[in-house]
Amino acid sequence: MAQSSSPAPSASAPADVASLSYEEARDELVTVVSELEQGASTLERSLALWERGEALARRCEEWLLGARERLEAARRQVPAE
Repeated sequence: MAQSSSPAPSASAPADVASLSYEEARDELVTVVSELEQGASTLERSLALWERGEALARRCEEWLLGARERLEAARRQVPAE
């Protein structure tokens, strides 16, 4: 039962985001959201942060979907009592 520990990144995720673990992506997303809430210095910076946040959120979702699939597969392998 060889399972990949990392889900395949989506085609739209930047290369650096695609290599992040769930925890790394989540932590960076928290930082991005915090900076956006504080008000970035320029519109361009705000847009860049928003785009980065979207990519990070997609990466987190990929990890969560992969974890769900692994749990469902494990449940199917456990014999019913």
